[in-house]
Amino acid sequence: MNPSKQYTPVRNTLAAGRPDMKYQLKSIVWEITLSCCFSCKYCGSSGGKARENELTTEECLAVVSQLSDLSCRRVNLIGGEVFMRRDWEIIVRALRRAGIRVTIITNGFLFRKDLIDSLKELDIESVAVSLDGPREVHDKYRQEGSYDRAVAAVSVLSAAKIPVSVISTLNAENVKLLPVLYETLKTYPIFAWQLQACSPMGNAANGGTPWRFSFREAVDFVETHRRTAPFALGIADNIGYYTETEGSLRGIQSGHAFFTGCRAGLTTLGIDSVGNVRGCESMYDERFNEGNVRERTLREIWEDPDAFSYNRSFTAGLLTGKCASCPEGWRCAGGCRSYNWFTHGKLYENIGCARE
Repeated sequence: MNPSKQYTPVRNTLAAGRPDMKYQLKSIVWEITLSCCFSCKYCGSSGGKARENELTTEECLAVVSQLSDLSCRRVNLIGGEVFMRRDWEIIVRALRRAGIRVTIITNGFLFRKDLIDSLKELDIESVAVSLDGPREVHDKYRQEGSYDRAVAAVSVLSAAKIPVSVISTLNAENVKLLPVLYETLKTYPIFAWQLQACSPMGNAANGGTPWRFSFREAVDFVETHRRTAPFALGIADNIGYYTETEGSLRGIQSGHAFFTGCRAGLTTLGIDSVGNVRGCESMYDERFNEGNVRERTLREIWEDPDAFSYNRSFTAGLLTGKCASCPEGWRCAGGCRSYNWFTHGKLYENIGCARE
């Protein structure tokens, strides 16, 4: 942790007590550019214009090599808008040659035939399209005409046999319209629909988005429809936790998909477009920067005994508020670190828990 942070992390006694202990990096979320054709009202990264001094192609390829060295299995590419970066294909091709699976999250606005051809040739594992409600609601928070483009992207991806899913970012307005969007999505051959909570960070922190909503509404919706939905239907890690059907709410039908706490710095990390490394790309605050790939290698950052201490040194004794007395607190670990931090500035207490 950077000493300039406004809270004092506990020393990483877990790693200190086990010098041979290695955390296995399984996946990352990589924001390859902040450039975007939108500037959505709730964009957590305040996307729109590319940052000055974003990583060069050569620097990105060096990151790919380092990810391979760490045996990373999957990279989730995000923006901004991934396809606004001209060398995105070069980066993806390098990842695929390294045996790393690639998924892409997109707003769906820029889809053309040549883009589809490239995605097929690069053997993308899947593409997730952001779709947040019926046309009037989706366009209200993003851009006029964006709903039609997003739906069209789902259609062309499906027609090209590219696995496609939908991600919806929920707020107090669109959570009530989930049944309407469900009826639309049932007509498309998507393989999954994930619901995530809007967090008051970036543009969403400016007061224009009613971000606070009842987690229970999302949980109830999934509980009602998950068995009959023609696709996997689930909630993201920033919604929950440990209600009666927890094992079946995260898009896996086995009934054993339990949330086991934030994985930031344990099995995953985030990299932004200028090379800052965090445990999770949603922890979009300089306080959580663990280093930069221009200054240290990913291995040096990942294996730093003092890095990611908010999770690597977690104990149930750090829980606060109602989480401290919750019988599932030791498993849930207080929920999503990013959501907790941006909603009320505490890492180990979730103010929206559906269990209440």
